[in-house]
This record gives sequence, structure tokens and C-alpha cells, in this order.
Amino acid sequence: MPATLSFSITQARRLALAAQGFNGRQPPTVKAAHINQLIQRLGLLQIDSVNALVRSHYLPLFSRLGSYSSDLLDQAAWSSGRRRTLFEYWGHEASLLPLSMYPLLGWRMQRAKRGEDIYQQLAKFGREQQGTIRRVLALVEERGALGAGSLSTREDKAGPWWDWSAEKHALEWLFAAGEVTVAGRRGFERLYDLPERVIPSAILQQALPDEANAQRGLLLHAATALGVGTEKDLRDYFRLNPADARPRLAELVEAGQLIACEVGDWRQIAYCLPEPKFPRKVAASALLSPFDSLIWERSRTERLFDFRYRLEIYTPQDKRVYGYYVLPFLHNERIAARVDLRAERASGRLAVHAVHEEQPGLDEEGMLALAVSLRRMAHWLGLERVQLNCHRESAGRLRVALAQIDVV
Repeated sequence: MPATLSFSITQARRLALAAQGFNGRQPPTVKAAHINQLIQRLGLLQIDSVNALVRSHYLPLFSRLGSYSSDLLDQAAWSSGRRRTLFEYWGHEASLLPLSMYPLLGWRMQRAKRGEDIYQQLAKFGREQQGTIRRVLALVEERGALGAGSLSTREDKAGPWWDWSAEKHALEWLFAAGEVTVAGRRGFERLYDLPERVIPSAILQQALPDEANAQRGLLLHAATALGVGTEKDLRDYFRLNPADARPRLAELVEAGQLIACEVGDWRQIAYCLPEPKFPRKVAASALLSPFDSLIWERSRTERLFDFRYRLEIYTPQDKRVYGYYVLPFLHNERIAARVDLRAERASGRLAVHAVHEEQPGLDEEGMLALAVSLRRMAHWLGLERVQLNCHRESAGRLRVALAQIDVV
């Protein structure tokens, strides 16, 4: 389809940053309404279990809003009553999503129930173990919110995370099929319950859109959250497959709800909402989660920021280039550095194990901004100080910058 608009990489970057909530304005006190508005804008927060710093779903809010109480997100995600505004499901991997989006994922639950679009091992379990699945569902109906550990009948010690008990398999199949949902968490363990005990009846009683309408809705939400993106970028946001996304995308363009555009030297056609508004500049500074929706599609991150990023958690230590848990540092429309961080809670320290500047580096103002970001993160995490454990030249400059600022 022919492009109807053309703009530069700089314009695309500003459009994307603004769409993702990086407008540089942070409320003096973050309230539940700020949390809900931002997640509604983003569409979802990806959940990840790694706790080297803080669990990943807490970080995107801090990156955009500044210091906030994590209890606000916990209440939105796992409390009961009116304070609960989110639900867990497979959005972009395991995700927290606004309750308003629950009907848009009904088709995915129906497919999972049919054994489609889910992991092969889980689909096989669903075909072969309906007896176990119905037994587990009956226990949830009888006893309320349950974790897999309380249901397991296995006698041998569990192995790695993929070595699930039959009951865990059953709960995950029921979760994918929408027959149970996550009522809360014990530590990081999911507690499953019936949807009617967790999801508001006003949401459950809504008529489900058909697959095509739901997929168009998800693509529109992705385009709104990304600002601009290729077909792959848009479908990746909610993990749509190409066979579903491509015809829906063509329909949205035909209807005038999206427009095709050319972006800088991108080889592929991109898409955005009609009449995009380009900020003159975006002056945000922020440390980003490895699973932040701004950068989780790595090829888009390279096209948009000329920044190649790979998570090295599972890389052997002697083969890591940048470190174990590395956060990109966004500053003045660039991803200007990457910082390997660890929260050492027992000693009250935010440990900086490595600082790597991206060419052409950080000027004095940029290094001060990084120092401020680290101080603020330490304060948010309840850590008393920032500890530099890096001997690179960049760390030396950061040490000077940290000495120049007051603890926030």
C-alpha cells in the first residue's frame, strides 16, 4: 500500500517518545489516577520475575512518573473492589492490562481453549488431560483463590521452572482459556480464581467482539502507544501473528483509521494515526526496564535509536559485554548510555556495576542527569546510597556528577 506521509527519524523518535508517555512532566505526588491513566495509554505492562533491581513491571511507571508507591500498582493489579483496575493475561508475554481491554482478548482465550496459539506442550496437555483440568477447576470453584503449590500431588521435588506439576499445567491451561484468572499473588506465585470472583460483572457481561474487530482494536491501541511502527512493530505489541495482523492492518488503512507512512531510511512502510502531532523536542531523562514497551522490540529500537540492545542475564558471565541486568538510559531523545544495576537491599545500596556511554557520549549535563536518575531510583527503592563498583572512565565522570548533587 502506498505511503501518504513521510517524516524523518527524528520526528518518528519524538512521536514515539510522546506516545509512550515521556513528556518530561511528572506529578509532584503520584496518585492512583496517574497510574491508571498511564497504563491505559501504554495498554499493558510486561511482567518479569527477575528481581535483581525491582520486578520489571514496576519500572516503566517510575521511568515516566518518577517516585511512586508500588502499593498503588499492587492495588490496581491484585486488590479487590473499585481499586482494582487491571488484570493479568497474555498480552505481550505475561502482562498487566487495563480491565477495559478484557473483551478484546476473549478471542485469544477461545483459541487457547481449542488448543490454538498456545505453547505446544500446554495444548497437548489440554487435549490429553481434561480429567485433571476439570478436577483442578472444581477445586478452585470450591476453595477460592489457589496457587499451584497448594494443589500439587507430585511427590518428587520440583525441577526448573518448566518442570511443572500436572496441577500447574492444568491451572495454566485454564488461565490461557479464560476459565480462571489471577486473583492475586503470594510473593510472586499466582493465585488463581474464577473470573466472576475477580473481574467486574460489568466487564464480563459485555458482548465479546469477533476476532477481526478485536484484532483491529489491539492494532489501533498498539499504534496509539507506539506513535509509529511497521507492521511487525504493531503486531508484536500484543503478540498478534502475521496471518491475523496483516489483513486487519489493511482494513484499518482502508477505513482511514491508520495511515501508511515512510520514516527516514526504514526499509518497510510504517503506520501511524491520522494527523500525527510531532513534539518540537522531548527532554525526558529515564532509566528503562529491559522489558519497557519503548524498547522491547529490539529491531525497532535499533531503527529508532540506533541502539543495539540484548539482555545478557542468560549469557555466561565471562561472555557478557555489558553486564547482568543492564538498564538503557534515555536522555534528550537518545539512548545515551547503559548501566548495570543491582539493588543490594541488605546493605542499603544501589550498586552500579558498569557504566557504558553510547557514542558520542554524555556531556556534563547528561552525566548530571544520569546521576540524578540514579539518586532518585535509590530513594524510590528505599536504598540509602549509590555505590559505584565500576572503574571505567565513564564511572569516574559519574562519581564526580554524583558528588555535585544533593540526595533527592
